[in-house]
Amino acid sequence: MPMLDPFLRDAHDVDQVVRAVLAVVAGGPAVVRAALALSEGGGRRLRFVDSAAAVGQDDLDWSHIDAYDDVPLTTVVRTGEVVHGGLDDFGGRYASFLQGQGERGVAAVAALPLPGTGSPIGGLLVYLSDPAALDERRIATFRSIARRASDAVRRVRLASGRRGSDAVPQEPVVPEGALTTSVLLESSPRATGAARRFLREHLRAWAVDDEAVDDAQLCLSELVTNAVVHAGTASELRVVLDAGVLTVTVRDLGGLGKPTAAGEPHPSEDPDPLRVYGRGLQLVDALSTRWGSERDVTGTTVWFALELADAPATDGDPVAAG
Repeated sequence: MPMLDPFLRDAHDVDQVVRAVLAVVAGGPAVVRAALALSEGGGRRLRFVDSAAAVGQDDLDWSHIDAYDDVPLTTVVRTGEVVHGGLDDFGGRYASFLQGQGERGVAAVAALPLPGTGSPIGGLLVYLSDPAALDERRIATFRSIARRASDAVRRVRLASGRRGSDAVPQEPVVPEGALTTSVLLESSPRATGAARRFLREHLRAWAVDDEAVDDAQLCLSELVTNAVVHAGTASELRVVLDAGVLTVTVRDLGGLGKPTAAGEPHPSEDPDPLRVYGRGLQLVDALSTRWGSERDVTGTTVWFALELADAPATDGDPVAAG
């Protein structure tokens, strides 16, 4: 969409990207309003803002929704598939979300993923006054906008180091009652084995079934190997078990490593920082429920999530980091 591109090129932070996207989408024919969400916390929740709280405002009024709430945005972020239709087309899905939308002049909705490496990094939600306006051509236009928004968000995150309103807290917020642990891994071939042992010890202490433990260890091996080979720095492993979902995150310190010889690229400048050897991310994609990655000037974060069939209770004291 040509009218959007100049605004995205000039954007210097995520808020500017989101404001530009929502202004363009909300100004389209038959659009009542629009919203955009970005995944955070290893995919456990979405940071969400509506066009009414974005367009013409100096500061965006972000709110949060749980990644498992029954709303179209969480569906597209989990599945990567477009969700769209008139209010009567969803067959009982999203009942709480759809309730009262007609009174606000909404007759149809469309939700589209913001594509990322692995799972989507977020989603775009459009409310329309006329279902007939939601034809294939319009869906293709919204897809294009979502792709441009995703590209712009990742660009400004990398350029800015995710400062300001898009900053990543040093200690991520952990849901109350969740089990969590973390450890710093050295940059050596021994890191993968150490990470596997650390993960296995804690998951067994949390009564996670053996099959899930095995899958988690295989996925973790790929992420840690990638961090050691391509970042060449220490990395942090963080594990969270909450409401039957196991989330494992590996963040390397690729932007903070030792300087290289003149003319040599730093490992963090690898044009493909998510390459792994062997089965690599194909294995992570096959075994995990979803996975994703983010990269900024301080390094690369890669995470995966497993939905546990026989989820242990997570009420009680978290296991301390080893």
